[in-house]
Amino acid sequence: MKTIKISDSKKISSLQAELNEIYPFLKLEFFHQRHAVNKGSAKKDMFDTSLTLRQLKKKPNDGAIVLKESMKVSELEELFKNIFGLSVQVFRKSGNLWIETTVTDDWTLQQQNEEGKELSFLSK
Repeated sequence: MKTIKISDSKKISSLQAELNEIYPFLKLEFFHQRHAVNKGSAKKDMFDTSLTLRQLKKKPNDGAIVLKESMKVSELEELFKNIFGLSVQVFRKSGNLWIETTVTDDWTLQQQNEEGKELSFLSK
């Protein structure tokens, strides 16, 4: 189990780096609005990574999210939405690309990370 601290003063890029330390083949992106189930998010709706969470949070509260290997991607996205009012999407590394995990939102964070690792090494 790992914990990511969420605070209004934290930049998106810092939060992304924290997740990437735990799961090197996963990335969080933040969006203006939530994506529909099994649908992707429009790139034009993505927030700039230099913004602080205060600039995009709809629920102004600090806290933390505990990451477990058994946590599903959809559960992580729900936690961000329900606790902090943030619309996030998990992306997985696939070779040199980052792909949205919309079709595999029911996979665990560990499964996603392992798949990303395999795909990244296969493409070399």
